[in-house]
Amino acid sequence: MAILSVREKLAILSDAAKYDASCASSGSAKRDSLKSGGIGSTEGSGICHSYAPDGRCISLLKILLTNFCIYDCSYCINRSSSNVRRARFSVEEVVRLTMDFYRRNYIEGLFLSSGVIRSPDETMGEMVEVARRLRIEEKFGGYIHLKTIPEASAELIETAGLYADRLSINVELPTDEGVKRLAPEKKPETIRLSMAKLRRKIEEKAEPTLKSRKRERFAPGGQSTQMIVGADKTSDDGILHASARLYGSYHLRRVYYSAFSPIPDSSSALPLQKPPLMREHRLYQADWLMRFYGFSQPEILAGSNDGMLDLAIDPKLAWALRNRGRFPIDVNRAEREALLRVPGLGTKVIDRIIATRRHRRLRLEDVGRICHSVAKVRPFIIAEGWSPGALTDKAALRETITRSCEQLSLF
Repeated sequence: MAILSVREKLAILSDAAKYDASCASSGSAKRDSLKSGGIGSTEGSGICHSYAPDGRCISLLKILLTNFCIYDCSYCINRSSSNVRRARFSVEEVVRLTMDFYRRNYIEGLFLSSGVIRSPDETMGEMVEVARRLRIEEKFGGYIHLKTIPEASAELIETAGLYADRLSINVELPTDEGVKRLAPEKKPETIRLSMAKLRRKIEEKAEPTLKSRKRERFAPGGQSTQMIVGADKTSDDGILHASARLYGSYHLRRVYYSAFSPIPDSSSALPLQKPPLMREHRLYQADWLMRFYGFSQPEILAGSNDGMLDLAIDPKLAWALRNRGRFPIDVNRAEREALLRVPGLGTKVIDRIIATRRHRRLRLEDVGRICHSVAKVRPFIIAEGWSPGALTDKAALRETITRSCEQLSLF
């Protein structure tokens, strides 16, 4: 096999890493290299492939240690039977890349995952060594996220938590049946046991010690997980049920959904799900409703005929249209929990509404100024001088809202 340059390895292993989610760094400990004398900083607002609240584009080096893998999971492009081009970084190469990219201001952190080569412990050991060298030898204070291997030893996972801001363990698929069928070499019970051990360790380290009265540093960003959606026939209702169970059992920071989109490959036996990215988007919106809007998992799709989220409209609007008897809601009197159910009102908008109504009663145009658009809100609220009347029960309400919310073409 031809010897690859670092540049060639980077092209292969950064492309292979695009299928890994769980990149956000929210919840990590704040560190300032100006105070510590090292290099690199991270803030609690986080690093991800997105834009920060102040508009900055924040990125991290997102790579695999290797895309060689001993497992043959049907949904994974890097499975052992796949004919993709293979590469492998050394520990030293990953450390040097991270530091060189940081010094050039290309990145603010590292997201490191890997295929499993030879054994889980050997692969995990190299990933931990990357994090150790960055923290101890390079004095790197930026964000580090390690995608851990559930079959690796507890000692290695514990060591990883000393250096990483966040650890994640993939549950792979929504159901045990799906894992056993599509990833038969992986055991759902092993994955759950590893997640439970990691949760206990995070909770244990969160308690101040008797000696120092301080909390020990251990994966301050908590743990997250990734779930492949669309590789099996699990409904959206089933996926959200699995997510709710994971949040409750392991106190996860996030469940990340990764839409299954098989690349044309003669060895791929799974069908293409359409449209996978919109389904992924709707699942994230539904997940948000469970985490921040007080929705229980069963009620999000209660009344749905097929247990699938509507791809044409967001899940809160779909829920409101199925539950019109709970509307309209008076924005000048309703509790926060009731306002959270109104389509088009986000948590920050609701906080501003509550703060404003302490001083004066809100009219419809006031709500419009706060949330920038009342097209989706108007049929579901009462305001000073405004009542939707029969609009809430209008048969064609869905079509009216979707038409008024369509973006104007830029071309």
